[in-house]
Amino acid sequence: MARTPRHWYGDAPVPLAARAIEPLYRFITRTRAAMYARGLLRRRRAGAPVLVVGNITAGGTGKTPLTIALVERLRAAGWTPGIATRGYGREGKEPLWVDAATPAQLAGDEPVLIAHRTGAKVRVDGDRARAAAELVRAGCDVIVCDDGLQHYRLARDIEIEVIDGARRYGNGRMLPAGPLREPASRATHCDFRVVNLGDGGQSEPEFGEWPMRLTVDDAMPLHGRRPRPLAAFAGQRVHAVAGIGDPSRFFNTLKSRGIAVVPHAFADHYAYRAEDLAFASALPILMTEKDAVKCAAFAPDDSYAVPITAGLPEAFWTSLLDRLDRLRRTPA
Repeated sequence: MARTPRHWYGDAPVPLAARAIEPLYRFITRTRAAMYARGLLRRRRAGAPVLVVGNITAGGTGKTPLTIALVERLRAAGWTPGIATRGYGREGKEPLWVDAATPAQLAGDEPVLIAHRTGAKVRVDGDRARAAAELVRAGCDVIVCDDGLQHYRLARDIEIEVIDGARRYGNGRMLPAGPLREPASRATHCDFRVVNLGDGGQSEPEFGEWPMRLTVDDAMPLHGRRPRPLAAFAGQRVHAVAGIGDPSRFFNTLKSRGIAVVPHAFADHYAYRAEDLAFASALPILMTEKDAVKCAAFAPDDSYAVPITAGLPEAFWTSLLDRLDRLRRTPA
């Protein structure tokens, strides 16, 4: 299974091959961004305000909980949001509409989860500009582009960078020598910078960042049982399954609730099989929601998803909605 390279966020030396490739990757990235900035490559407008959520680093930072929170808050403010996403890790490349019943292998785990949690229109397409246009034709008046900071072909009105509060930019180097997809200076061009502080800990936002804290909800059974508060698992051993960008964050969340964790870390967007959950000891299985959408069909009976909810300061929502309202009043 693929793992985050130790040299990205640790003190391991950067391999020689990675150091040799880094300048080429940096050159290609900067050249491509410059071509869009100068109009040599054409951006496409969707016909509605576009809000892009993404990160400068490779891997997970907490974009999906924020995307869900954005959709719910936009709807409460009278908007009709739609989600445009690539559907990373899915089978096939054909564009498709996604709902809660769409198989995760066809759409990707995150689009199915977002559709399940929000009920909003979700369009999966490698060309997110095309996906955004389809969502507008389907009646959406604002587009949330999930993981799209580097998809410059889609013109955007608001950019939100999501930062992992614990790992941040790692060793500060670009792929493959480090985790950066773009230079760290790219962050200065984003309208909002949201730092994921998890569900606790001592880290705090830096200047210019909005704090996002994650609330852990009740464990939701995958097979016909009643929801259980996480406190019900305190003092007992469980198998903890996480195929996300930083599995340790999920494991630490469970440990902080007094749960004895037997950790099972998988690669981000891992394609699970039944044998992956055939553990030797018959313990309850707790997994992230993103894993649950892929495992529900074959997970053992005593398996639960652990939903999380993103919380941000009210001032963040006020600032974001004010900016969107100005866009709504401004003719395209």
